[in-house]
Amino acid sequence: MTKANSHLVIMTGGIGSRFWPMSTEERPKQFIDILGVGRTLLQMTYDRFKDICPPENIWIVTNKKYAKQVQEQLPEVNRANILLEPCRRNTAPCIAYVSWKIKKRDPNANIVVSPSDHIVVDIQGFRAVINDCLKFTDETDAILTLGMKPNRPETGYGYIQADLSSHSARNNKIFRVDSFKEKPDLKTAEKYITNKFFFWNAGIFIWNVHTIVNAFRVYQPAISRIFENLLPYYDTEQEQELIDNSYAECENISIDYAIMEKAEEIFVYPAEFGWSDLGTWGSLWSLSKHDLYGNCCIGQDIRMVDSHNCVVHTLGSKKVVIQGLEDYIIAEHDDCLLICKLKEEQKIKQFIE
Repeated sequence: MTKANSHLVIMTGGIGSRFWPMSTEERPKQFIDILGVGRTLLQMTYDRFKDICPPENIWIVTNKKYAKQVQEQLPEVNRANILLEPCRRNTAPCIAYVSWKIKKRDPNANIVVSPSDHIVVDIQGFRAVINDCLKFTDETDAILTLGMKPNRPETGYGYIQADLSSHSARNNKIFRVDSFKEKPDLKTAEKYITNKFFFWNAGIFIWNVHTIVNAFRVYQPAISRIFENLLPYYDTEQEQELIDNSYAECENISIDYAIMEKAEEIFVYPAEFGWSDLGTWGSLWSLSKHDLYGNCCIGQDIRMVDSHNCVVHTLGSKKVVIQGLEDYIIAEHDDCLLICKLKEEQKIKQFIE
């Protein structure tokens, strides 16, 4: 494996509706400094992949409406490497498009695909795992995904069931996937975490470009044909117009359903580096520092009185005083205020609809 052949794809099209009111369709969570550290989630994703692949091999796939925000936040990324989707079609078409585009430029590319809105605490540990994975996929025709060792019965994540009885001959940290599991109810999640074979599905994938392109040809021929037929037009003036005209023809399907659950050579690398997909206010609470009473407060001037285990996010200049609440979300952004029980946060999407 050479570093020159390593490519990073950051998927940046989600709308983060469970993080309302801070995350909106106009400015989703990946473009926001959620942790109050001076870098947005997208910028933090870019930062942690530094030294893994050269800057010219970093790709962003996003919706057309977010092009300006991506360019403002990542001016280092080549404009030609920011691919614009005209409409939402989930992760499979997004990955197919960028895979064929990369294939045209680098037929030997080794690719890692990552969402833009995850958090990683142990950056060095993360980089070591990714480099290990890229070496594995450079030498095999395997599709590889990361499995996070669970530390709680999480109902917001999908799970991967691994066959830990036999590791790969090339790497004893990598195992074959038995099955993928949907987001479980609490009882099922509690059962999963007592079983060492189950891992959180991090939605981070590693593969060689010819491996993923061939997988699309076999398992998603309709999607494959659309992007393969456009090969002569990538990196030309006609590319965006042709993508605009043909993208809506793609099935709206995730990469998990389209490829991962169908392909045979699927492997998982179980890892532990302080990961969260930061999909909910509860995940923000679990990752952030707390005061003596379990409150996580992100904002300039917040005072908690007789309150416990709350997450408060108010980045404006208002003084905030909260008294007598336990296990609540309090979030304010752009004249919208959310006060919601933490245990009801999965309903936020339906509350705002």
